[in-house]
Amino acid sequence: MPIYEFLCSQCQHKTTVFQRSFSQSISPTCPACGGQVSRIISSFAYHRSIQSVHESSGDPDRPGADYNKDPRNIGRWVEKRFQQMGMDMPSQVQDMIKGAREGDLPGAAKDLKPNLGEL
Repeated sequence: MPIYEFLCSQCQHKTTVFQRSFSQSISPTCPACGGQVSRIISSFAYHRSIQSVHESSGDPDRPGADYNKDPRNIGRWVEKRFQQMGMDMPSQVQDMIKGAREGDLPGAAKDLKPNLGEL
């Protein structure tokens, strides 16, 4: 099931078109302006597992210079500290870590207002 990308010649809007089969012919138009589109070469993504990110990042106790540049490592250090202190992590912190691992950088830590009942 191929996925093709197209670029509008009028408004430069990039469009992705999913096809159910290779035999199906496609002639899309721009969803933004209705203009003519031409097929472009798609970029590709390389996804690493969390384990390979952790292995390449090193130990959170002795992080290297680039350790915190990967948002997936942000919560790793926090998780380790909560574990060392024998505390359960508040759900808000868990949500922030999950978001960071998915590529969303968390907001300012000062905005975190934990529910004291969770501590």
